[in-house]
Amino acid sequence: MRSRIIVHKNLPAFHVLAIVIVGIWGLTFISTKLLIGQGMTPEEIFVLRFAMAYAGMWFLSKRHKLWADNGRDELWLVLGGVTGGSFYFLTENTALEYTLATNVSFLVCTTPLLTTLLSLALYREKATRGLLGGSLVALAGVALVVCNGHFVLRLSPMGDLLSLLASLSWAVYSLIMRRMADRYDVVFITRKIFFYGLLTILPAFAVRPWQFDVSRLLDMSVLCHLLFLGVLASLGCFAVWNVVLKRLGTVRASNYIYLNPVFTLIGSAIVLGERLTPMAWAGVALILGGVYWAGKRKEDEAH
Repeated sequence: MRSRIIVHKNLPAFHVLAIVIVGIWGLTFISTKLLIGQGMTPEEIFVLRFAMAYAGMWFLSKRHKLWADNGRDELWLVLGGVTGGSFYFLTENTALEYTLATNVSFLVCTTPLLTTLLSLALYREKATRGLLGGSLVALAGVALVVCNGHFVLRLSPMGDLLSLLASLSWAVYSLIMRRMADRYDVVFITRKIFFYGLLTILPAFAVRPWQFDVSRLLDMSVLCHLLFLGVLASLGCFAVWNVVLKRLGTVRASNYIYLNPVFTLIGSAIVLGERLTPMAWAGVALILGGVYWAGKRKEDEAH
């Protein structure tokens, strides 16, 4: 009974952590966009940020355990590196070459719904009306935020399919982390995810070889964004997110991903000078209300 009370008291802190992490991930789109403007490809950005994160995670490891306890778990970690790393980032960034950014933003934000559906199918979890209703309200808010006053709809089968694959990939990654969290410590899991993410992205360079001038990595306009992506958004956030998934549950933690475009929108307004419309603010309100509704109803029923 004592341990149950302690966990419950600590839950608010993990909700705050979830919001902070999603906020940082929402800002990564801006840094990535600016780095692409400097001449870097998405694959090059991915390799550099994950390489920094892997080196940092290796340094933080108390004991350098190389392999999982058995071959099956090692394969799950390989799949985690693909779904949470190489495949997710490749499909999301490649989708931008085929369809509008608004299409990609909206479709990727279906991740919480896909995560909920997968959890229901695989673990037979009970979906409450509050959870589903809050998710749909938040998703409607996402639609308003990504439109931001511009009702532009252009269907692109290839781009939209890649966006949905990215969303499904992250949903699968979340469930893999749920499976591994009870068997290994967070540092080991996260380090393996970074390693296999790097390993499985390498074939992409056979299609589009490295072209960015390495000497430019010391430019402050490049280095600062890479440090933000590699150290904070990857090294720090991936490790803490795996803890959040374990403490809040996969479905409840994933609902905070709806806040991603909110932080991207506000960050774009501050850094890139993009205009915020009343429709965008209405979308922000719906997202906040939907996430609160889904989380509140879930916790009320836990009592």
